[in-house]
Amino acid sequence: MKISAVTSALVLLGLASFAGGAQAADTLAKIAAANKISLAYRESSVPFSYLNGPEKPIGFSVDIANAVAAEVKKKLNKPNLEVGLMAVTSQNRIPLITNGTIDLECGSTTNNTARGKDVSFAINHFYTGTRLLVKKTSGVKDYADLKGKNVAITAGTTNMQVVRKYNEEKKLGIDIISAKDHADALLLVESDRATAFAMDDILLFGLKANAKSPAELEVVGESLQVEPYACMLPKDDPQFKALVDGVITGMMKSGEFAKLYDKWFMQPIPPKNQPIGLPMSPQLQDNIKAPNDKPAT
Repeated sequence: MKISAVTSALVLLGLASFAGGAQAADTLAKIAAANKISLAYRESSVPFSYLNGPEKPIGFSVDIANAVAAEVKKKLNKPNLEVGLMAVTSQNRIPLITNGTIDLECGSTTNNTARGKDVSFAINHFYTGTRLLVKKTSGVKDYADLKGKNVAITAGTTNMQVVRKYNEEKKLGIDIISAKDHADALLLVESDRATAFAMDDILLFGLKANAKSPAELEVVGESLQVEPYACMLPKDDPQFKALVDGVITGMMKSGEFAKLYDKWFMQPIPPKNQPIGLPMSPQLQDNIKAPNDKPAT
């Protein structure tokens, strides 16, 4: 009787776990039931996802997310599907995907193997590396010039891990200041509380273009590593991933992706109508020819 009871309990537990997992991973069914898709956005990840006015997210990644939402409406035959928007940070974006609060996060998130244990990633849509934003008067041209100085890095980013490792290997004695978000990290440099802001180079170019005094800032240093950006979605949901991948690869094949890149990286963008002026990288050009979701290690 005891063995039977234990066996029955284990079977029921297994079925419950399976059902819970299957339900959690069926994003399209969840969206259909709620009549709502929840999209995440960043508040200062220029030009990917940032605010242009109160609760008005715009950017390269925002346009991709909106294209996905439009495809979901078609797939579910729900033209009046509500599109909910939620601001996320580097620290809470993954938990909000895993607990089902948001369905898709297209911002400035690195696709890597560690994160791949908790979430899935769509086709890569950008490639970047960690560099430094400094004042031109700082005298800093590379990481070696930061010996014993303060460096701001946004909390919850891969850049924090990369710089910490480099700091230990090179014994630079850098004092890392953890910032809440990219805007706060920029402020630390502008107010001379940090000598540099270490972050993905494209984000630094975007922040510089929209800073109070862009002419006083510059992006310097070698790129410590090359990492891909990709949209995050719930893990183990092949149907939803196929839809998201289909939207992005479709844009790449049609030429819409290249137009979108030109719009956000080569042309003047809000709020100051300054162009970032960053041509498409060889890695991204290759990815358009042969789309992949290969993560950084």
